[in-house]
Amino acid sequence: MRDEAAPVPPPRLPEGRFSGREAFRQLVRDALAAAAREGWSELVLSDASFVDWPLGERAVVETLQQWARAGRRCTLLALDFDEVVRRQPRFVQWRRQWDHLIGCHKADTRDPLALPSVLWSPGWVLRRLDPLRSNGVSSFDGAQCTLAREQLAEWLERRSRPGFPATVLGL
Repeated sequence: MRDEAAPVPPPRLPEGRFSGREAFRQLVRDALAAAAREGWSELVLSDASFVDWPLGERAVVETLQQWARAGRRCTLLALDFDEVVRRQPRFVQWRRQWDHLIGCHKADTRDPLALPSVLWSPGWVLRRLDPLRSNGVSSFDGAQCTLAREQLAEWLERRSRPGFPATVLGL
């Protein structure tokens, strides 16, 4: 008789406090992997510049490719997307292909600390409370997810405008 190991379930996303840039980056990687694996239909990523986010890593872009399907939606909110273009070219190229799923908005503020640094999904939220030190919390709590979504909705509906087109057409 063969002893076959039972499949190991994927790890559940953590809940609670995190501290440091690498801890934050790993949580972003893990959240996007969970989004692809579990078929999350909606994501909102908000940050002043996305400098600390691992969006341009090959593995992250592959994860986003697995996530991308009809009916899915991702919204990015930033002060501007200059650093994304400069530091994350793989993501920028991937986004061109999936522009119909990815909406981008530029916030109407110059204060990088005013804009929330959040990865939101309907069932889990990652919030950097101190973006300079990359400290924050992650939570499955419905009230926390709703609060984050309401805060992001305010920015998206009233305090931002479409920005960062996937392609630039010249005349």
